[in-house]
Amino acid sequence: MRLIPRPRHLERVLELLQHFPVVGLVGPRQVGKSTLARMIAERWEGPCTRFDLEDPRDEARLADPVLALERLEGLVILDEIQHLPDLFRVLRVLADRPHRPARFLVLGSAGPDLLRQSSESLAGRIAYHELTPLRLDEVGAHAAERLWVRGGFPPAFASESDAMSSEWRRQFVRTFLERDLPRLGAGAPPDTMRRLGTMLAHAHGETLNSARLAGSLGVSDTSIRRYLDALTSALVVRRLRPWHANLGKRQVRAPKIYVSDTGLLHALLALDTLDELEGHPKAGASWESFALLNTVDRLGVRWDEDAYFWATHAGAEIDLVVMRGRHRLGFEVKRTVAPTVTRSMRIAMEDLELERIDVLYAGGETYPMAERIRAVPVRAIWQEIHPL
Repeated sequence: MRLIPRPRHLERVLELLQHFPVVGLVGPRQVGKSTLARMIAERWEGPCTRFDLEDPRDEARLADPVLALERLEGLVILDEIQHLPDLFRVLRVLADRPHRPARFLVLGSAGPDLLRQSSESLAGRIAYHELTPLRLDEVGAHAAERLWVRGGFPPAFASESDAMSSEWRRQFVRTFLERDLPRLGAGAPPDTMRRLGTMLAHAHGETLNSARLAGSLGVSDTSIRRYLDALTSALVVRRLRPWHANLGKRQVRAPKIYVSDTGLLHALLALDTLDELEGHPKAGASWESFALLNTVDRLGVRWDEDAYFWATHAGAEIDLVVMRGRHRLGFEVKRTVAPTVTRSMRIAMEDLELERIDVLYAGGETYPMAERIRAVPVRAIWQEIHPL
């Protein structure tokens, strides 16, 4: 498989290592964390030591973690640290040593929320960076459709054929739901998780109705929320929160649910090719999430802090609202080559006091549609939209 450079993530982690004694590199399994760690080790000036906590030999080397780690200098990489959470207490002691002879790069397949439960003692000493699936800036605008169909997991994107990519993604979904997710605290039988995965794919891009999911699976609403928490912490599901403005209007208050990679979404929907995808009812929702994932990353904001959607029960809505500091930006996704300004856009512009709305569409040119509203090709998100 061709190695795909990831300079944006490489430079960011190296920057964090200059300022924090411990850096957590998190992301789903198979997204490329270990590969990126090797790239970081190649750039690191000085000694570098790596431990893989899924390797019994390395686990044995860490039977006495203080003895094993305190003598090391330079960069120390601890891969799959969620298998040995007690290491976080040791890292606090090592991070507080005078002159900090070592920096620690810890890799985990669980998300920041789950890792923070085991790393409270590292407050002020650790910075997290999420390694996402590939984005358009990493593969190029010419590969936009391929990235949309196959998703951004490097083995799936770089497969020799759509069939091989689809097979890899199906196996990934099966392994994740049956083996990995129970380890993250989901506590559900594999068959239940498989059914939940399929149901979430069909609810992709819709507001969460946990009672309906619970009824369909025959479990409690509390169980559904626990499963979704595990999926979100594992970074394979995104919850987009609703924005509530004091408008005197009835506004939607349930979050939207997205599978965080379109390739995994298509595997859950049994869609292997672009032709199959374009004929499916979920094509629009899939395209929407593809555009939003790239936009949020390009802006440099966080899903759980700065990103929202907005909708009223009267029908006005906008797909993405980003609130950071003095900035209030709106984004609407249209899978068409000729988008038009809608009443919803004008209502959102006025009610939310947005500085602008970008309509992300399937065409090829950026152009103004109305005052403070412009059309931006999805392929050009990384060129036409600027970080906040």
